[in-house]
Amino acid sequence: MHKILFFSCLCVLGCGFAERSSPSQILPVKQVIMEGLNHPWSIDFISAEEALVSEKDGNLLRVNLATKQKTVIQNLPEDLVDSLRVRFRGDNSGLFEIRLHPDFAQNQYVYLAYAAKQGGGMTTKVIRAKLVDDALREAQTILEASPYTREYFHYGGGMCFGEDGKLYITVGERLFREIDSPPLPIAQDVRDKRGKIYRLNDDGSIPDDNPDFGSDAVPGLFAMGIRAAQGICVRPGTGEIWFSEHGTIHGDEINLLQAGANYGWPIITTGRYRSEDFEPPFIEGAEYTDPIWFWKQTVAPTGLCFYNGPDFPLWQGNLLVPGLSTGSLWRIRLEGQKIKSLEMLFADDPVRARKVAQAPDGKLYLLTDEDNGKIVRIAPDSDRVSD
Repeated sequence: MHKILFFSCLCVLGCGFAERSSPSQILPVKQVIMEGLNHPWSIDFISAEEALVSEKDGNLLRVNLATKQKTVIQNLPEDLVDSLRVRFRGDNSGLFEIRLHPDFAQNQYVYLAYAAKQGGGMTTKVIRAKLVDDALREAQTILEASPYTREYFHYGGGMCFGEDGKLYITVGERLFREIDSPPLPIAQDVRDKRGKIYRLNDDGSIPDDNPDFGSDAVPGLFAMGIRAAQGICVRPGTGEIWFSEHGTIHGDEINLLQAGANYGWPIITTGRYRSEDFEPPFIEGAEYTDPIWFWKQTVAPTGLCFYNGPDFPLWQGNLLVPGLSTGSLWRIRLEGQKIKSLEMLFADDPVRARKVAQAPDGKLYLLTDEDNGKIVRIAPDSDRVSD
């Protein structure tokens, strides 16, 4: 039946609660490792000291976290949208996720998501290329989320490799206002590439065991009903993939990715619509998957990760989620697939953040979304423990 899912549906969770600090818990501190980055969006690690960093409003960089050296990677795609040129429009375009192939040491493959242009329009695009002598070589298109449109919003662009070796990609719906949706909303139309999550083989081909959305569905479709998902990550040892979702007026979510799932946008939402007169259509036979969590306040959650490093023993298995809106960083404790408690880290020192990621040696890093963007290490303060 037709339903609208608002705050009351998950009131106990959505109202939010904080976890009390445990005895002998080591407290975290921020250490600025590098700065002078142009709105960094993503980081992936070549080694514990070297990483690739994408700047939304800039370049793809190779950075050395020990020496502070930055090297610009050459041969970015020619169809990359110049986000600086269109920033006055409030655009979200530019470079998005950078991911190394799981066998990068052997094949040198990297995957880059970005806003691509064609004619007067833009869309989300993913390429695979070899990183050779600090340049992208032999680039090939993995995903092109046509059509190209004039909206500068909600590209998605999150990526991760699952424990199954498959590449998962988020693509946003691209509309700013839900009232502009066609009669069959974009995110609910299996023939439209926008507002979806994809599962692909590492060469861009379609896995044989992907869910079947029908003969008219776009290739590689794994889940639908997505508004603006950016962060996506693997929960180690489980095969589970979790992703963050931006709401409109509130309605920010944490979701567990399931094959063939429909996450409901814009038919249902845990927030409110931007357009008060928007009436979502009824779709016969549609079933919708609820989020694992949603916030009552606006968070704008981004690139999340599960923690399993050595610095904070009590954080083992916790989900860490940064946010853009209020500069929040959340530590979320789970039991199975249920969220049991949340703690807002650095509440006295918030910073707009795009990504939290763990290096191969277990060190934890945060990317700040600023003109003077920073790579910040979240380090243990051995001199301070909770009461």
